[in-house]
Amino acid sequence: MTNLTDPIFHNEEAAARHIEVSRWNGEPSCPHCGSVNATRLKGKTQAGYFQCNDCRDKFTVRTGTVMERSHVPLHKWLLAMHLLSSSKKGISASQIARNIGVTYKTAWFLCHRIREAMTPINPDPLGGAGKIVEADETYIGGKDKNRHAHKRSGSGSSMVKKQAVVALVEREGDVRSFHVASVTGPSLRSVLVQNADRKSWLMTDEHSGYIKTGKEFAGHASTKHSLGEYVKHGVVHSNTVENFFSIMKRGVIGTYHHWSEQHLSRYTAEFDFRYNHRDITDGERSAAVLKGIEGKRLTYLTYRRVDRLAA
Repeated sequence: MTNLTDPIFHNEEAAARHIEVSRWNGEPSCPHCGSVNATRLKGKTQAGYFQCNDCRDKFTVRTGTVMERSHVPLHKWLLAMHLLSSSKKGISASQIARNIGVTYKTAWFLCHRIREAMTPINPDPLGGAGKIVEADETYIGGKDKNRHAHKRSGSGSSMVKKQAVVALVEREGDVRSFHVASVTGPSLRSVLVQNADRKSWLMTDEHSGYIKTGKEFAGHASTKHSLGEYVKHGVVHSNTVENFFSIMKRGVIGTYHHWSEQHLSRYTAEFDFRYNHRDITDGERSAAVLKGIEGKRLTYLTYRRVDRLAA
């Protein structure tokens, strides 16, 4: 996937072969029993199907992936993956719909399934001995004064109904961000100890929630932003994680405009993915998304039910 003229973005057979190579390295493996003893079926009605010679079940390259049961052509899936993974501040479902020629509803769900492919499974802890992990928190959501009159809280607080996001960044390494119910000591500790190696040095701002947990790490240093202090001794700062938040905020404000609480974790996974694959080409980043499609099945009705409950 190097440019938009590649046949895999326009030809269904080329797209199917590309996904087969990525998923199976050219040797189809049955997603039902794991057998590699499979036969490609022939004929118009069997196009794209394989039959396992052991369990006798049929399957396609979509089976057992985020693309399962989708009627969107494979070449459009690949194009959507490329667009979403190569857009630094994200790309709206409306734009995806126009670019690949599907409805907004289809593009919306397709993007969420791609974000699921971007989400790592059981990643290793950040940091380690001699490494630095920065932690910070931010809030996602518009100001109360900018809301429609019937949606305002009446309190006048700019923080009303905003959603808290905590991010951990290993310097010169990866980021991991999380939607949390509240930014308190216990919630911060839960995120930190589950996702950062406690042999790391922890760098934060002066938020009191980090003080107790910081004692569990190899070391903890902080800067006092309230006093205009942002860097100490050239190494104590949380500027890396704040730079990550600045990209995320630009995506919210300029591209998506609104992230619902129910789906916020998928959007943060999208920004994490692009940051963690920032040093490779757009084509390599798209290939990395494709490697994450397996074993992640979502259904549209589940998503719509969540939306209705939140309304």
